[in-house]
Amino acid sequence: MFRPKLSNLIGRVAAMTLLAWLPATGALAADSPDKTGALVKKGEEIVSGRCFVCHGMEGESATALFPRLAAQHAGYITKQLHDFQTGRRKSSTMQPMAAELSLDDMQAVGAYFESRAAHNSAQADKELAAVGAYIFTKGNTFSGVSACASCHGPNGHGTAVLPRLAGQQSAYIEAQLKQFNKRERTNDNLVMHSIASKLTELEIHAVAEYVSGLQ
Repeated sequence: MFRPKLSNLIGRVAAMTLLAWLPATGALAADSPDKTGALVKKGEEIVSGRCFVCHGMEGESATALFPRLAAQHAGYITKQLHDFQTGRRKSSTMQPMAAELSLDDMQAVGAYFESRAAHNSAQADKELAAVGAYIFTKGNTFSGVSACASCHGPNGHGTAVLPRLAGQQSAYIEAQLKQFNKRERTNDNLVMHSIASKLTELEIHAVAEYVSGLQ
């Protein structure tokens, strides 16, 4: 029997989800350098007024508890802000921060952070990172965990519809995987609930350590 690869299946589902969301919100990608530049400038103004406190002006994040947004895909950031605003993604901090943003504001914030240079962390535990590298690139056939790279790419750079993981704060990666496992992360959960539920505590720590060092 023909079975589509998980990466192809997830890619199709993610694309259909984003396409279904775009017409409903009017979120369209910038289609010219001038428009992109205007979005980035507007985004900088918004970030300097609110987002920088936690995420930093360059998207580097103030502490390991907050996600790095530098070089993250603009479309992904826009969707997350919209999900926070509508309550599809739960956060007592982010929901009020996103409440007053228009769709144009969200796109501008996404464009700004996407334009920032990527950050990463030194891998403190090389042996743990090596375990993470194996899970990330090969998965775990014994427990049914798919390779993270099959969806997020071999370097963790993601796609227009799937988040960049490279260089992300390890503590944030761990927290999100645990939220997916507990069904506390209520958006982007079609596949991640299943994957996270099969990861051991060691594998979660290891993958988080590994991706935090990717560039």
